[in-house]
Amino acid sequence: MPIRQSFCYPMFHKAGTPFVDFCKAAKSVGIDAVELWNREGNYNGVTFDELVEAARSSGLAIASMCGHNSLGDGLNNPANHDRIEAELKASIDLAAKHRIPGLICFSGNRNKGQSDYEGAVACAKGLRRVARYAEEKGVNLNVELLNSRVDHPGYQADHTDWGIALCEMVQSPRVKLLFDIYHMQIMEGDVIRWIKRSAGHVGHFHTAGNPGRQDLDDTQEMNYRGICRAIAATGYDGYIGHEFMPKGDAIKALAEAVKICQV
Repeated sequence: MPIRQSFCYPMFHKAGTPFVDFCKAAKSVGIDAVELWNREGNYNGVTFDELVEAARSSGLAIASMCGHNSLGDGLNNPANHDRIEAELKASIDLAAKHRIPGLICFSGNRNKGQSDYEGAVACAKGLRRVARYAEEKGVNLNVELLNSRVDHPGYQADHTDWGIALCEMVQSPRVKLLFDIYHMQIMEGDVIRWIKRSAGHVGHFHTAGNPGRQDLDDTQEMNYRGICRAIAATGYDGYIGHEFMPKGDAIKALAEAVKICQV
């Protein structure tokens, strides 16, 4: 399958550059979509609906958005389930309205006295409350895999097998993983093998160079050309979202990333 590439706008945004102009420039270097995290819209006072309209007028789709609050206090705490259910249903409605294929979901940090198995069970119970609604609306719930060693100490969804087990507990075609390549390189390495192992459970990918979470250049340790070929070989047809912090000019960094990841 050809690789469709997106970028996470909050990582690339620079004050003074109009959103629509940045989207047009990104489109010109081969980007297919943009990822907007905050559904309430907090980008210089521009509403979410206005951002979507501006992106589409620039030729970009919307690849993904956050489904609920918050990263550290998430689905593994049953006390959050009422809140997260309401937030996810509102986000699912918004995603369906704007043809956004997936929402980002978070396990939350490990709770004291809770095993990883118990945390997965709690997350599965929370996701089951909205899985059928997501199925009806055609929207994926993508649980993000993050590293707990460097960037997010204590985060529970920090290994691929844990994420796969969670998906299998829920048993919904709309509950998937956001496989963040940068984060899983830090936790596990061997990312191509893990990508192949999790094929069918992944609804979205994120990229960044490691170490440093910057450009996909030759100062970092991963071969993104090989990684993207492996992703394409699985038949994955979603987006690969660039979530790195550009060292210099953001559009030049995106242009180089597009070339590296093209299959």
